[in-house]
Amino acid sequence: MRLSNGFVIDKEKTFGELKFTAVRDVFLQNEDGTPSTQLKKRIYDLKCSLHGGIIPVSVPPEVPLREFPYNAVVELVNPVADTVSRKTYTGADVDWYVKAEDIILKNKPSQNAGNPQPPTLQGQPKK
Repeated sequence: MRLSNGFVIDKEKTFGELKFTAVRDVFLQNEDGTPSTQLKKRIYDLKCSLHGGIIPVSVPPEVPLREFPYNAVVELVNPVADTVSRKTYTGADVDWYVKAEDIILKNKPSQNAGNPQPPTLQGQPKK
């Protein structure tokens, strides 16, 4: 059983501060069970300050690889918690996982911060 849309997460209340530790690629399998060269997803391992452990976060393969320094503070873009459950003899086992649209550096300065526009002098018309 799967939840159709997952649970939308309040990032600050759920995770606190997230720090990058590692990234790994997950590839699709060929029909014979061998790994293919087609990327299925990327999994980023993030240290979670509220839970005191590492949580794996899946990001779609269309998102370019993000290479962060170890322990860089990162932020999830539109995170969702989802579940997969399997019926067992005594009930059900439920696996929780987190997926996000992207992972970015937290409080990253704007792109224009390094290239400020020259001021225009008053009285001169703009071209």
